[in-house]
Amino acid sequence: MAYVKHREITKSFSFSKILDKKSLPAYIKQYVQEDEVIWTAYKTTRDHGIFTNCKIVLFDNFGKMGMRKQIYAISYKSISMLSVVFDSTSAELHLLLDSGYPVRLKFVNMSGEDKLRLRILYTCINRVINNQMPSELDLKRLLLDEISFKN
Repeated sequence: MAYVKHREITKSFSFSKILDKKSLPAYIKQYVQEDEVIWTAYKTTRDHGIFTNCKIVLFDNFGKMGMRKQIYAISYKSISMLSVVFDSTSAELHLLLDSGYPVRLKFVNMSGEDKLRLRILYTCINRVINNQMPSELDLKRLLLDEISFKN
């Protein structure tokens, strides 16, 4: 049996800020098709990540002054395994793609509501991966950004 080691797509995504879906830059919206709905969007100091009802799109800026950009579109259908790990103020989404590539997305400086949003997002993605519909309540909370412990 041969062992093939795959490298991660990137280790540099440490999302620290939730973005308002209505005020996303135009170049990000270009990667969302008309029939897609943006569930939530995140930002690092230089990168962006959006989660739609069909895929994850990661914008990796690198090089001098961020002049180079690599864009990854990961269809939920290409994810064979998904897990979430929570820590006191951070969390990680671990994805294993059908191609064998692992992807790790870190979320830092998280409040309780941020963790709740990520748990809801994880649940929605997991249901899509398993050919199920996310719950209407979870979708409503993501789409309307109504993330609180009072719901």
